[in-house]
Amino acid sequence: MKFSSNHQLSVNQLFSLVSIIIIISYSIDMAPVPAKFIFFPIIFFLLNSLSLSKAELQADYYDQTCPQLEKIIADTVLNASKHDPKVPARILRMFFHDCFIRGCDASILLDSTPTNKAEKDGPPNISVRSFYVIDDAKAKLEKACPHTVSCADIIAIAARDVVTMSGGPYWKVLKGRKDGKVSKASDTSNLPAPFFNVSQLIQSFAKRGLGVKDMVTLSGGHTLGFSHCSSFAARLRNFSSVHDIDPRMNTEFAVGLRKQCPKPNNNGDAGQFLDSTASVFDNDYFRQLLAGKGVFSSDQSLVDDSRTRWIVEAFARDQSLFFKEFATSMLKLGNARGSGDGEVRLKCRFKS
Repeated sequence: MKFSSNHQLSVNQLFSLVSIIIIISYSIDMAPVPAKFIFFPIIFFLLNSLSLSKAELQADYYDQTCPQLEKIIADTVLNASKHDPKVPARILRMFFHDCFIRGCDASILLDSTPTNKAEKDGPPNISVRSFYVIDDAKAKLEKACPHTVSCADIIAIAARDVVTMSGGPYWKVLKGRKDGKVSKASDTSNLPAPFFNVSQLIQSFAKRGLGVKDMVTLSGGHTLGFSHCSSFAARLRNFSSVHDIDPRMNTEFAVGLRKQCPKPNNNGDAGQFLDSTASVFDNDYFRQLLAGKGVFSSDQSLVDDSRTRWIVEAFARDQSLFFKEFATSMLKLGNARGSGDGEVRLKCRFKS
């Protein structure tokens, strides 16, 4: 019996398999086994396996249906990054923010409608931008392999590509995601906030099946990050009744940030890169944290808590360790699945 390439069994295949088992029981020298004792356990097992197989992602998912997939996406991302150096950070952030809401289902790409404000227009996502890069890749893929590649898989592959082209690790992206049909701006309130403490961060990541080490590791994605002043301005002035500036912050660094973010600030684009080598994916982010130069309060809190400081120190010492763990955690995050009622959109901004 030959099963389909995506490991899903048809109803006919299920009954054929059960029939074979029953026939075998009659053909050997033993009393026939009543069909009910074979049929129901087998059906239960196979249906359970079927539900699991539907959720299974595969590195070679498109090898037969769209073999040029990875090259098309890589070329598109590289070309966009040459014209706009902020593209890598935005694509990586897009992947994080997409997976954290409803699983990795490209719900972040859907446009708002007159009756629904979508995720991309939620406050944390206003600065993500670069959605056009995914749209461009999707348009090229529709010409090469019509109605085959999901927008969710494009984001996952593009996120890997921006890390690799910036000097970071490479990993084989597992594929086979479907695109979600629901996108609500109100759900973006579930994203980890830049003022979270370690306990809040641990709880937020745990809801996505990610542990403490995954949380610290994925925070290292900020090595490509940029933040607008609004996300850290509270640390720079009137921090508390005792301290004008957050005392965890390196004083010289804080003075520089105050110059970058004056009060009042009339420049909506003003802000700060999240480490000193913002265009390179490396472990400088962790070294900056140990020096008191974390931009976000949530980032700096990783040094203050014994549950996470040892991981920061390990990654600051050993970049290869960070790279290895980052690839592993990205695969885990990429396994966060959307609802079963998915599709492959023709255009990533609209439901099919």
